[in-house]
This record gives sequence, structure tokens and C-alpha cells, in this order.
Amino acid sequence: MQPARRPLASGPRTALVCASLPKMKLPSQEEFEASSASENVLAGELDSGPCSGSSPDGCSDTDRELGEPQDPLLFIQLNELLGQPQERQWRETGRWVLFEEKLELGAGRWSAPHVPTLALPSLQKLRSLLAEGLVLLDCPAQSFQELVEQVTRVQSPSPELRGQLQALLLQRPQHLSQPNGSRPCWGSAHPREAPHDEEAPLKEQCQNPLRQKLPPGTEAGAVLAGEVGFLAQPLGVFVRLQDPVLLGPLTEVPLPSRFFCLLLGPPTLGWGYHEMGRAVAVLLSDTQFQWSIRRASNLHDLLAALDAFLEEATVLPPGRWDPTARIPPPKRLPSQHKRLPSQLREAGGASLQPGAPAEDRHGHWPHTPSPELQRTGRLFGGLIQDVRRKASWYTSDFLDALNPQCFSAVLYIYLATITNAITFGGLLGEATDGAQGVLESFLGTSAAGAAFCLMAGQPLTILSSTGPVLVFERLLFSFSRDYSLDYLPFRLWVGIWVATFCLALVATEASVLVRYFTRFTEEGFCALISLIFIYDAVGKMLSLTRAYPIQRPGSLAYGCFCQYPDLGGNESRWTRTKPKDRDDSLSLDLGLVNASLLPPPECTRRGGHPRGPGCHAVPDIAFFSLLLFLTSFLFALALKHVKTSHFFPSVVRKVLSDFSSVLAILLGCGLDAFLGLATPKLTVPREFKPTLPGRGWMVSPFGANPWWLSVAAALPALLLSILIFMDQQITAVILNRDEHRLRKGAGFHLDLFCVAVLLLLASALGLPWCVSATVISLAHMDSLRREGRTCAPGEPPSFLGIREQRLTGLVVFILTGISIFLAPVLKFIPMPVLYGIFLYMGVAAISSIQFTKRVQLLLMPAKHQPDLLLLRHVPLSRIHLFTAVQLACLGLLWIIKSTSAAIIFPLMSELMYQPKSPEISISVN
Repeated sequence: MQPARRPLASGPRTALVCASLPKMKLPSQEEFEASSASENVLAGELDSGPCSGSSPDGCSDTDRELGEPQDPLLFIQLNELLGQPQERQWRETGRWVLFEEKLELGAGRWSAPHVPTLALPSLQKLRSLLAEGLVLLDCPAQSFQELVEQVTRVQSPSPELRGQLQALLLQRPQHLSQPNGSRPCWGSAHPREAPHDEEAPLKEQCQNPLRQKLPPGTEAGAVLAGEVGFLAQPLGVFVRLQDPVLLGPLTEVPLPSRFFCLLLGPPTLGWGYHEMGRAVAVLLSDTQFQWSIRRASNLHDLLAALDAFLEEATVLPPGRWDPTARIPPPKRLPSQHKRLPSQLREAGGASLQPGAPAEDRHGHWPHTPSPELQRTGRLFGGLIQDVRRKASWYTSDFLDALNPQCFSAVLYIYLATITNAITFGGLLGEATDGAQGVLESFLGTSAAGAAFCLMAGQPLTILSSTGPVLVFERLLFSFSRDYSLDYLPFRLWVGIWVATFCLALVATEASVLVRYFTRFTEEGFCALISLIFIYDAVGKMLSLTRAYPIQRPGSLAYGCFCQYPDLGGNESRWTRTKPKDRDDSLSLDLGLVNASLLPPPECTRRGGHPRGPGCHAVPDIAFFSLLLFLTSFLFALALKHVKTSHFFPSVVRKVLSDFSSVLAILLGCGLDAFLGLATPKLTVPREFKPTLPGRGWMVSPFGANPWWLSVAAALPALLLSILIFMDQQITAVILNRDEHRLRKGAGFHLDLFCVAVLLLLASALGLPWCVSATVISLAHMDSLRREGRTCAPGEPPSFLGIREQRLTGLVVFILTGISIFLAPVLKFIPMPVLYGIFLYMGVAAISSIQFTKRVQLLLMPAKHQPDLLLLRHVPLSRIHLFTAVQLACLGLLWIIKSTSAAIIFPLMSELMYQPKSPEISISVN
């Protein structure tokens, strides 16, 4: 039995609902329960048959969908009826994914993505129109023509009116990128293809660049709005298709359509169909409304979802803002979890995965320690669990490295590693009076790093010499020299005891204590290491001005004279006299004499001899070295931020950002080669032999030392064990933070075990002790960031995590070892360029911690402070007090490290440890 239908001109219409999902209660739905029976028409009354069965997006697994959203992304397009009354045609005027893009009709281009704003009356009129209009849910139409026929057959009893509506709706819309005479093509957007050429997508649709930004499985929603003269009353139609169908050229991107909305009516004053069309598009672009409407079973569920949207809408008061202004998209989208109904929010929160954003967890759910930091109660139980956990990922640790991004990371970290090895190798040679040097630094870094990358639980960690360990090496050598001890045998026993203590820590699962490390400890340690990098880079750069002094007028080395032999064959003599004026540049008396101020090359060509202390000085080297230093630093910093700029296509920006350090080094080398100045170059050992003459590679256990020194070495070893445990594990905690979204887990016990074994090996061979290098490890992880390639216009690229693998570190350390034999190639790299990269790594590391932002707040008036999340929850005085205490502790550590009291540096590092308490566990960035 068919329901009675009213003509379009006869007032309100009944709502036709084709439902296949079980009824689901939504907020504000109860008010419609009383009238649902009289207003709904059964699905079987459609000529095409009943909509039976369950929807592909059924609600049988609601909890899973809430915890891990499974609904596809929705692309919405607004087509409007524009032109003269006799020549009206459908034209695309707006599109939405997450944000709105308007078509600038005058300029013929899309606007920048922006947050859409709506007039409240447009939403109210839309609700009234849908309440009286036609709603088809889970409609089984298989093509656009079939969809149009169903809509017009239900709504239009008059054949003439039905024909006019069908002819209007079947007009091919005009898109921005579509020229006249475009030919249709068939793409592979969806397996269901229409049988007629009219349903085929155009070639321009298939080549639309927006298609590349949308993830696979994206669906479309089309909104048609306009004014027509042959309708007496407004017409509102909302359709949800049972299966997504490719509707030909209806949308600019050939995507299967899930939703269709039609808003037509006479040109009546007060009915803004353009604004109502925008309102429908904004509703469909809202994730919560879309989630509700995909599961709606009748008209009332649709209206309830619209009411829920209105309840959360924010109203901007008139006269307080410019309606033509466009609100730019936020840098980070807020979580949608809080918008779910309370009972569904609990279900979604229970299934939230560890990869969820950190700000959705901190402060809302109790902190549960990761499996790596749970005590087993068995001897070496944590180590065994780490080995079992990492063994399942071992094959993928190599396969996941097959990506061009890893090549960039290898070049970047390799140059950073050899710079670190040369710098600390030189400092170690000075500190130990040649007992160790650059060769041992290269060999120790290469062997320890490669072995660690093959065996460790967190292979992204870069092992190298560090500032705190270097301080301890200097103190140990000074003690040996003062008491006439043989340094390397004494150091061997210290290493044996350190390895023993570290193995005892692994056996007793002491690494679980790192879960009590707070932001205070992590940031203080990271800031200290970053400042050491910055200080060493600037200090090494300033030392070049002493090696290549700047010549000034009036200095002893200023000036160079060309001296010719006199007529008798004897060279003329010149003597120094006291200058009459300090500004007198000629402080030498030339006398009667065969001498001139010709440049040395010209002097030699004419048969003279350059004389004077300034003849061979090149004052430009110091200035040009400073230029190379600043160029490499600023260029690497600028290229790293190209990714977030508005210049160049996204692919070019990503390549420039990934290879920022490599390009900065190449630029510095090119400038140096172009000018040809004798700047200091990278020095690599040419022979494979120990730096200390007369010693072999294996260190004798005793040498000239007494036997009891092997037992006494346990005391300094205890201090060094504390330092290595703190240095290694704090770096591991920083690298394994939740915000890095590591999916293969950490290996705190396994990492410490590997470090202990490698320390023992390094002590036996007389090589430097290597532990986790915080700054280079953070740079390594930053160079391996994975970001989503598909993102909506205006949406920042989504951070997917880190490319976890072992190959980049392994190749870096193999190249470091080979570098001993690559002196002919590496000798062309200027040292000021590498110092600039050193400075860049230190600045990048210290800029990434919250401590730096809080230090800036100390110098910033309250009215100019940024809207940071921590400023909303913590009083400013408490923040300043916390920062001041951190600064004081950091300054104390720096003073201790730089004085003879550095022997207690490990103990002071341990005193910075604070047990984590619930009162201070807020972690906001």
C-alpha cells in the first residue's frame, strides 16, 4: 500500500525513512518519540524494495569503533544553481573535509582553508526544512540517475514537475578545474562504476591534485542548493545511501558518495539556500554529527544529531568581530573523545590505545607503567623479557629501513657522529696527555655503536663519548699522574668494576626505577647536555681566532715589505723605529733603501724577497670561518622549518627539511672551495695504530701498578657506575616518551646490559667509554619522524611516529669506522661548518623541552605570554618557582662540572632525581 503524497505546493510533507539499522538513542531524542509512529513511512513502500539487512557500518562493534574510529573520511562539496534565470547551471562553490574552502568567483581560485562560521538562523531553517522534507536512510540507489528518479517520484506526483526536477538535477555541474569540452574517463576510485557515460568521471576529476591528499576509502557527500521559479514551496531532501556509489561528475573528486542533500525553493525573501547549503556541509564535516548520522535509523535521530550539534555550537556576538574574517585552522585539533555521550565515552576510553595523543591521557587516566618497567621478581627477569619482546621485531628492524628518509638520516647522523668523535677525541687527547686520541675515539665509537645497534633494545640510541664521562676521564688521569700510577691499567680495573656494578643493576632489575624520573630530572639533564654542545661549538669556533689571529693596524705582525738586493749584491737592511703616532701604519723605517710595499707574489715575481712577520698571515681566515659557522647553523635551522612554511610543494618542503643538515654542510663546503682560503679542515687519522707510542691494542691488567689497586678501583668505579646509569637511562626515558609513539617498545634492561659489556671491551682495548649521547640520539629520532602523506586542506600533517629500525645506526657506525681510511675525501670538509652543525643540534635539542618555554616566560610580561596549557592550570608564581629551582640546579651542575670538584658530579646528578608524586605529575607542553 502506497502512502498518500501531497504535491509540492500544498504545504508540509510527510517524511519518508528507509531504515535498516536498529534504533539508537541519541541526546535530545526523547522529545520526538511520541510522534515517530505517525510521521515515519516504512521502507517497504519504496518501489525498489525494502532495505533489509545490516549496514556495512553497523553498530555491532560500537565500542571498537569509538576506541579506534573506523568511519571513513568524508569529502563534502556544495554545488549551487547560478546564472541567469534562463541559463542556470550547477557550479561548485565550496568544499569541506575538516575545514571550509570557498571558491573565489572573481579570482577563480580556492580560498585558504579556514574554520567555517554559520549564521544561527540558517541552522534553524535547515532543521525546519528537514523536519518537513524527505529523508531516505540506507537508500539502495546504484547510480545518480536512479537516485534522482526515486527522489522525484516520491516528492512530485505531477509528471511535468517531475520532468523539470529531473532535467535540472541531471545537469552536469561545472567545477573549478574543468574546462569546456572535458572528456569523461574511468578511474579506480571505487569498484562500483556506473554503466553509462554520463556517470563516468571526467579526466580532470581523475587528475585532481586533491585526490592525492585524501586517504584511501574516503567517501563523498554532495549538497545541492539553489532557487528555482517552478517550485511553490521549499524542498528539502536528505539521503544516506546504503552503499557508497560513484555518482559521476557530481563532485570534483571521483569518490564514492555516501550522502546527498538537496535544498531547492522559490526565490522567497528570508530563505538563504546558500547559507543552508553551507550549514549542511558544516554538519557533515563534523565528526560527531557524521558518526551519529551514519548510525541514525529515522528522521528523529537525524534531528537529534542536529540538536546535539547546536548544543555545542559557540556563538560570536554581533558587532564584536568581522563576519568577513576567516578564522585560520588551529595548529592542533582538539580531541573528539569528550564530545561523545557519557556511556559511549567510557567504552571508548577503555579501548584507547597507547598511540593516542598524550594530552588525552595525562590527568584523565591513572598512569600505568609500561611492560618494560614492571618488575618480574626473578634474577635477570627484565633482561629476559626484553630479549623476548625485541626478538619478534628483529626482522622488521631491517625491513623498515628501506625508505629514502633513512638515507638522509644516515648522512646527517654520520657527519654529526664523526664531528663528535673528532671533538671529544681531541679533548680526550688533551685530558690524558696522548694516552687516548682521535683514532681511539673513532674506533671506540664505531665498534661500540655498531654492536649496540645490533643487540640493543632501543637501536635508535646513538652511543658516543659524552661530556660527563669526559670529565670523569680527565679526573681519573689527573689522579693517576699525581700518584705516579699507570693510567691505562688503572682505567681497565675501573672499567671491570663498572661493568660488574652495571650487570648487578641489570640482574636486580634496577632499571624499573626510571619510571619515577620526573620532568625535573629529564629536562635538567637534557638542558645540561645541550648546553655542553652549544658551549663546545662556540668555544671551538672562538679558538680559531687564536690560531688565526686578526691583524690590526699598529700590531707587530702588521705589514709586509718587499726587499731587493742592493747594487753590491748585499740585501738592504731595515730596522724598527718607534712610530710617531699610534695610527701610523708604517712602523718600520725603510731608510735609503731598495724596499717597497708590494704584495708577496708580486715581490717574488720582480726578484725581491718578502720580509716581515705579516707576510704569511691571512687575516681573512678567522672572519670567513665565522661566516661558515653561522651559515651552516642558520641554513640548517631555516631548512628544517621549511616543512611548516607556505613555500614550495609539500614534497619539496619535506625533502629540504629531511636533508637540511646535509645541504647546509654542502653549502659550507661549496663556499669554502669557491674562495679557496686555508680554513681548518677535518683531520682524520691516516694510520691504524694506537696514539700512545709503544703500546699494543690490549691493555695489561697491572703494568707498573700494585695489585691492591685492582680492589681500590671499585671506589671510583662506583661513582662512574652512578653516572653511567643516570646518563644511559635518562636518555632512554627521553627517547621512549609516549609522544614519540614508538610501537616496538623499549629495552631498558637490555640496553644497560649491552652498555656494560661494551664498557668492559673498551677498557680492555684502551678505547673511550661510550654511553647514550642525548643530543645526537634526539637528532636521530627527529630525522626519522613519520608524517601522514594524506591530510585535509588546512590540516597539519599528522605525526605517525618514528621509523624504528636498526639499519641507520648500524650504517652510521660502519661509516665512522671506515672514515679512518677516507681521509682524502673528508679532508675537504671545513671544521667551522661542522661546528655550526654541532651548534644546531644543541639548539634544536634545548628548544624541544618545556624548560626553554618556561625560561622565556620569566622574561615575558603576562599580557604577552602565549596561551600555553600549563598556564591555564598552574599559577604563574608556581611555574616561575619551579623554573628558578631548575635553573639553580642546572647552574650548580655546570659549576661543579667545570671545577676540580667534578668528582662529585655523579652524586649531584643523582640528587636531581625526585620521586614522582601525584601532585606534580602534570605533563603538558
